[in-house]
Amino acid sequence: MISKSTIEQVFETARVEEVIGDFVQLKKSGSNFKGLSPFSDERTPSFMVSPVKQIWKDFSSGKGGNAVTFLMEHEHFTYPEAIKYLAKKYNIEIEETEQTNEQKEEANERESLYLVNEFASDYFQKNLFKTDQGQAIGLSYFKERGFTNETIKKFNLGYSLEEWQAFTDEAIKKAYQLDYLEKTGLTIVKEDRKFDRFKGRVMFPIHSMSGRVLGFGGRILGNDKKAAKYLNSPESEVYHKSKVLYGLYHAKQSIAKEDNCYLVEGYTDVIQFHQTGIKNVVASSGTALTPEQIRLINRLTKNITVLFDGDAAGIRASIRGIDLILEQGMNVKVCSFPEGEDPDSFAKQNTLEELTIYLEENAKDFIQFKASLLMLDAKNDPIKKAETIRDIVNSISKIPDQIKREIYIQECSRIMDISENVLFSTLAQINKKEVQDANTKFKTEQKAFQVIKDEQPKQKVNLQYELERKIIEILLLYGNETEDFEDLVLKEDEKTGDLKLEPVIHKAKVFEKIYLDLQEDEMQFSHPKFKALYYTIIDTLHQEPEFSTKDFVNKLDMETANEVTTILMEDERYALHDWERNHIIPKEKTESIAQLVNQTILSLRCFLIDKKVAEYQQDTLREESNSKGILEDVKDYLGLKMLLSRKLGKVIGAKV
Repeated sequence: MISKSTIEQVFETARVEEVIGDFVQLKKSGSNFKGLSPFSDERTPSFMVSPVKQIWKDFSSGKGGNAVTFLMEHEHFTYPEAIKYLAKKYNIEIEETEQTNEQKEEANERESLYLVNEFASDYFQKNLFKTDQGQAIGLSYFKERGFTNETIKKFNLGYSLEEWQAFTDEAIKKAYQLDYLEKTGLTIVKEDRKFDRFKGRVMFPIHSMSGRVLGFGGRILGNDKKAAKYLNSPESEVYHKSKVLYGLYHAKQSIAKEDNCYLVEGYTDVIQFHQTGIKNVVASSGTALTPEQIRLINRLTKNITVLFDGDAAGIRASIRGIDLILEQGMNVKVCSFPEGEDPDSFAKQNTLEELTIYLEENAKDFIQFKASLLMLDAKNDPIKKAETIRDIVNSISKIPDQIKREIYIQECSRIMDISENVLFSTLAQINKKEVQDANTKFKTEQKAFQVIKDEQPKQKVNLQYELERKIIEILLLYGNETEDFEDLVLKEDEKTGDLKLEPVIHKAKVFEKIYLDLQEDEMQFSHPKFKALYYTIIDTLHQEPEFSTKDFVNKLDMETANEVTTILMEDERYALHDWERNHIIPKEKTESIAQLVNQTILSLRCFLIDKKVAEYQQDTLREESNSKGILEDVKDYLGLKMLLSRKLGKVIGAKV
């Protein structure tokens, strides 16, 4: 159990923009920050972070909340894990009690898989440093690669003993269930037998962006030709190869700082570069590069430099990934090493300064690299040269930005000695085919959508829902502020005897004004979530003179916090589209808080009167109804509606 004081200290210390900045590249936008959504595939920012309110909102997925809820959504942390993560980040001491066997059993499946992986990572590290076999085989291998003890511990490298079920037996002994050992892939179960997947291998834990162990890569050190040199954990609920980049946890801050990411192929490439001093490097873990992996990098930087081995196979693999990177709207450079060298060996043999200079001098723009490489293959063969040019133009067609496409066409024309007109014509042909394919797909999808759409009844705007939501918004933003409220009261003119509306000014806090008005008319919220939220806010404002939306959100459950965040960040949607730059200036609510309060309350009262009159009209249709009494009530309500409409007209027409 984590103490209440520790949780409060975490909330007090953690800054939402710093926490999210470790996962998403944020750019200043007025008093807020914006970035690409980490929850959806998008190229236009719809993710907003408010340092003032200490909340975030993702307008593409609808998610929102504070620093803790972000970690729970993005990293699938439990609440205690999110608190522990933040405590570690901000060097806050936290009391942890060891989980009992019963607690381990009660943990949900996803959490249990994480727990098993964490245990395995610790177990393999202990093997490496504290067993004779681990030191003689595993540790000596890492030393031969040139890794220091500090580096080995930083990347949590380990060793799995050359025994059939040493790990499995130890895990079961520690009360971890065999079912979860099998689901993570750490243990293979066949009929009555069970044995360790990674026996006799050095171990590379694969971490999530926040540092959780998702799975493992294991390298065999023996001469068994039947066994794969590298073996990865199988797909599981927590480990998806196509969505993970090795080393991203250690590289994320450096990637954002340097505004560039070096992409390599293997685990040791990442570790060696990191040890040399270049930390903005990640690996695709031996798998073909995927769009999901590229989008992980895209959250932190728009620039990728692909590093590959000097051999032909490494070059070919890199070319295949370039088009994928271009499709994501990113800037690509490529850098090859001398023949026979790879990023690991080259970094090991050179100092940080030498490595940095080499990368700067040899990193080429993708079109220069691809042209020079393919032209070597084409040589003097005109057919191959034509295919090469089409290949390059095809890559250019993947670039979403039209200006970049044109610049690359010009560059291709210069390098390949061919007219721009021919290249633009070829590009148009490729784009035309892509557009035709896209239109065909769109029309097919639209037909299917239209069938569903026709079956759906058209929904009207729920005015009561919107007005109740507006009251919650006013309370959250301005509840504790004191305003001069103008109430319009009916007074008799001394000369004519006519009734007219005259203003009466009184000072009150916004939440008190709303509460008293709703109480006076006995108005109730019709939507349960708003009703519960309303009383929670009113109660908090009564008890806490220094009301803070940040502290308030921190105390809410995840679903309610999401709703509150959506309300609080609604206006920030304007900043995402740079409306002010286009001379569209949204009116600030703070210019007339009192007017906004009166207008909202009066609108709600008018709506409820209309609703009541409609109910009475239905009653008159019933045979047994007291039509005379009902008509008198309707007359009274319509008179009240007329008075309220006059008040509302004056409120709306008032100068702001």
